[in-house]
Amino acid sequence: MLQIAGKPAEARIILEYHSQLTSGVTRRFFRSNGAFRWWRQRAAYECPQPSALSTEAFRGMTSYIVLLAQVVVCEVVNIGGMIMRFKSKKVGGFQVFAVSGTNTVSFGIDFDRSTVDGLLGFAIEREDTVENERYFMYGFKVFESIYPNPDKDLQVSTFSQPVQSFVWDDFTAKDGRTYTYYFHPLKGTPKNLDRSAKAIPITVTTEKLFTNGTHDIFFNRGVASSQAYARKFKNKAPDALTEPDRTRALEWLSRSLDEAILAFIDNAEAGDTLLGAFYEFRYLPVAERLKAAIDRGVSVKLVIDAKKNGYTDKKGKVHPDFPREDNLNTVKDARLPESAIECWREHNPDAIAHNKFMVLLKGGAPAEVWTGSTNLSAGGIHGQTNVGHWLRDPATADHFKAYWQLLATDPGKTGDEDAAGARKLMAACRKSVGNLLATPTDWKAIPSGTTPVFSPRAGGEVLSMYAAALDESSTLGCITLAFGISALFKDKLVLNDGKGPLTFLMLEKKDEARKGARTPFVRLGAHNNVYAAWGSYIEDPLYRWTRESNARALGLNLHVSYIHSKFLLHDPLGADPIVVTGSANFSTASTNDNDENMLLIRGERRVADIYFTEFNRLFFHYYFRSVHEEAHDRAEAGTAAANAAADQKASLFLDETDGWLTKYKPGSLRTKRVAMFTKMEGTVTS
Repeated sequence: MLQIAGKPAEARIILEYHSQLTSGVTRRFFRSNGAFRWWRQRAAYECPQPSALSTEAFRGMTSYIVLLAQVVVCEVVNIGGMIMRFKSKKVGGFQVFAVSGTNTVSFGIDFDRSTVDGLLGFAIEREDTVENERYFMYGFKVFESIYPNPDKDLQVSTFSQPVQSFVWDDFTAKDGRTYTYYFHPLKGTPKNLDRSAKAIPITVTTEKLFTNGTHDIFFNRGVASSQAYARKFKNKAPDALTEPDRTRALEWLSRSLDEAILAFIDNAEAGDTLLGAFYEFRYLPVAERLKAAIDRGVSVKLVIDAKKNGYTDKKGKVHPDFPREDNLNTVKDARLPESAIECWREHNPDAIAHNKFMVLLKGGAPAEVWTGSTNLSAGGIHGQTNVGHWLRDPATADHFKAYWQLLATDPGKTGDEDAAGARKLMAACRKSVGNLLATPTDWKAIPSGTTPVFSPRAGGEVLSMYAAALDESSTLGCITLAFGISALFKDKLVLNDGKGPLTFLMLEKKDEARKGARTPFVRLGAHNNVYAAWGSYIEDPLYRWTRESNARALGLNLHVSYIHSKFLLHDPLGADPIVVTGSANFSTASTNDNDENMLLIRGERRVADIYFTEFNRLFFHYYFRSVHEEAHDRAEAGTAAANAAADQKASLFLDETDGWLTKYKPGSLRTKRVAMFTKMEGTVTS
């Protein structure tokens, strides 16, 4: 590859680089010798040329490293990915840390308290050499002295309306892209900003969305209740828009989730087999794509929920079988043949067949799995928060195949037995599921790699393991809960104090006391180092905040409107992260009664980083709205009303002085969020 004949000195240098790149100290070499930087910035050749090398040899070596590093780095930091945790050099008392996902980059800024006096915030600039762009990022809050009456149409830049925070996120990043961000500290006054401080640069690479690696992860937007949707699409339901706006709205909401599901199906070739198990099978584009697969010679076999659970309520309203009727209609509308339906899952009528997975068999051999929280419905893909997880792992695919084969027999009770007979049949069903593979019951015993967990299963050990994994995080635990916080989780978290692990709960609804509850309500909060956000939206316009809608009002979801994803993160930014993800709602019913599947993924930093950045995006989107909702609710009279008004003003305007720094007191949530980034493992200086 390199023409180095007759140049022994240059040959020795190049061979030394080759030896170190292919050795077991690759990561250390990247940090100390800058090869990773050469690869990432290969187009510009920004690195200094070693004096011992000619220009020709240097460029040849760089080209060589480009190709070799792509292979080596994939082995080091999980196939299909790059290093995704970064830190800048210290500049003027500041150091920026970043973790990247596919479309999100999250930043934390460490600072020397002795140098921040007079700081008004940061102007943030982003450079993209691929698209030849360099511009200051858009802002939202404004200085009241400059914009006393901002409206929803005002657009501002952080160049003059800075970010007054030591944490910041870029939700507009593109996958597989390298960006350089420049954080410019600003002092002075709003009308006379002092820009003399040096900027802190940090170069970050996002993960590719579609790869050929072990894990590809796809999150939908999950924020129909947002300023962006309100401004882009005027809070109109997608079906109320004319083309091309309707398609644009659906694409914006889906964020490639539907594209990924269809791509998984299209990956099957003639002679391959697709096994599927679905709760909701009522998204016609997927059903039609499965029909197309059948037509090109793919064997498609499906297990679909068909429980007869319809009823007539006290007012005489008839509620049809759900999702049975919709599922039957979708199969008919897509013209799927009878041979494609291996089983209409009817047994266990008081539980749900809650799976949403497919298994791809290549030439009869299990190869890949599609799973996650996404129901095959318009609301599942375009409304509530959801994730799709594409796993290329033959061993795990083989376990899913065995589970599918069991489901295809429609195991469990029919509903016609007496109580004893029903218990016997359910016990047999749970035993059969449990016998499919050994499942850890202690999070410390979860092996590296991917381990599936299937339901229904006997006992509560697995659910207890999930609660312990969250509660016993060393520094950070995160979980999404569509149906509230179970007592099992609360009983552990309530014992924590402010020195325990930082824990974030993302809920569908606010956790509050219920009328008629038989047990006392347990309130979790900052005193437990627990912070919760829940599905909420801005109902009334205020200055720059325009009125928002939500997935239910848009006709996308009827039951769960906001948080439908089901995943747990144990120390996601640590050296040995654990991700639990799948279809189960971290409840007794989802463990013991329903058909469910979960993945236990340990030590896969790339997976953890993608899940963390998406959790971070969603949590703090809804956290702000949750706080705003609480402030609005308590504004009844007197001091409460005054405090609420002050809170609202603070959410609209920037501080005209460095007074915002007082919010970063030791022990405050803001300070804890900065520490999440400064303490994360495996960062690379960029």
